[in-house]
Amino acid sequence: MYTLGDIPRKGRTQYRDNMALVFAGRKITYGELDERVNRLAQALLALGLQRGGRVTILAENTFKYMEVYFAVAKLGASVTPLNFRLSDKELEHIAHDCEATFFFAGDGYEERSLGFQPTLPLIQHWIALDNLKEGFLVYEDLLRQTSDMEPPVEVDENDLAILMYTGGTTGFPKGVMLSHRNIMTSLYGMIIGFSFNNQDTTCFILPLFHIALWPVLCLLMVGGKSVILRRPDVGEILRSIDQERCTHINLVPTILTWLLDDPRIDAHDLSSLRLIGYSGSPIAIEVLKRCIQKFGNIFTQGYGLTEAAPMVTVLFKEDHVVEGPRVKLLSSVGKVGLPVEARIVDEWDRPLKPGETGEVVVRGKNIMMGYWKNPELTAATLRGGWLHTGDLGTIDEEGYIYLLDRKADMIITGGENVYPKETEDALYEHPAVRECAVVAAPDDRWGERVQAVVVLKPGFIVAEAELIQHCKVRLAGYKCPKSIAFWEELPKTPVGKLLRREVRKHFVKSAEQD
Repeated sequence: MYTLGDIPRKGRTQYRDNMALVFAGRKITYGELDERVNRLAQALLALGLQRGGRVTILAENTFKYMEVYFAVAKLGASVTPLNFRLSDKELEHIAHDCEATFFFAGDGYEERSLGFQPTLPLIQHWIALDNLKEGFLVYEDLLRQTSDMEPPVEVDENDLAILMYTGGTTGFPKGVMLSHRNIMTSLYGMIIGFSFNNQDTTCFILPLFHIALWPVLCLLMVGGKSVILRRPDVGEILRSIDQERCTHINLVPTILTWLLDDPRIDAHDLSSLRLIGYSGSPIAIEVLKRCIQKFGNIFTQGYGLTEAAPMVTVLFKEDHVVEGPRVKLLSSVGKVGLPVEARIVDEWDRPLKPGETGEVVVRGKNIMMGYWKNPELTAATLRGGWLHTGDLGTIDEEGYIYLLDRKADMIITGGENVYPKETEDALYEHPAVRECAVVAAPDDRWGERVQAVVVLKPGFIVAEAELIQHCKVRLAGYKCPKSIAFWEELPKTPVGKLLRREVRKHFVKSAEQD
């Protein structure tokens, strides 16, 4: 397999009658999937989509999302998936910036899409995935009217396959150009690393507009089954794992905590799970220990980026130990994956020794082509042939990488550097803390102070002074919060990443008003 389009094509040949996708009671075999993909590709071809063209889609999770990815890939065009939680202004910007000529709208997003029409003159065809709406072509009608023959288009592995805009946690979204080769290289690395095979079933709950879609692609490459949930509902997750006998699920730490604390969990048979992956943001060691005690030693952690499609490192279940000297590995993100190289460099891009702190840089055939219409940023980010991640970390003598924080998130207080994760890990050791975030807040005396925000577990009450003293027992004084705010929830992206920028913005605004 060399392109995304090869995935359903090969699946139809090798696993025709096996179940490929399950969504909301609908079950689709590999043979049916490729037939539907070909029909959609033929329809788009007849409507004028050419090699090098661009398509955008605004929808929640659905099996049709995958059909769009594959059909467009077979035509040598690219898909720009839209994050439905963005504002209308942001969505209009992305749809305009990517120069899409086709716009797919999912169930419930047709009216919102109609509002974009006056500002998106390049869009030639608006297609509704699910409903009959004026001004839209109807998805299923397009499939019924066309052939299921393979489209006559030659696609190269270096063609642009997905133009995916970053989540905007560090600023306005940037278009990341991922070729077929970028994506397939990463998928092969994860299939080998996680030993996926045609007996595996993944319960997929993260957004398909995100690079976290990789488990679905991996399972379809090896003949496994992907159970796609519209959104991450804990009850549906438990039911799906139980009924579909899922062997794998990939989560973010926030959702993992939801599962752990849900009283319904013991009413479901989750024994089919052989692998639980978590990624997207750091997880407190104390929380992870609870998870292992509950589910067993079946956890893996991944560190990746959209720009790496997404594979960088893996911490395998063998490294998830909760006793003895190797417990320190739980605070690492593991070792570099098979198709990737990584190292730690200083500000002049000189490699650092094990134990020294610097920026994590990576390279490999999975690394993006560059940023869409931004050659300056591309050159700066990929200088010297290495992707500069913006993440600070260290590497030990065994090759395990430890992330400290984003360079932009580091707090400089009184001339001392503080990495928020250290302080957050200390806070998570307190039994009353459910979630927390540590950011830099303006301070007249210190320039910046260590500011914590804490979400307490239901039924718990704790004083600010108690939490600060709790940290002082575990950390140097300058790393401890100078003040703590108690919130009901923390702002997050759709895949559960903490929006630290929004937390920090709150305290900057408060300081300006004082």
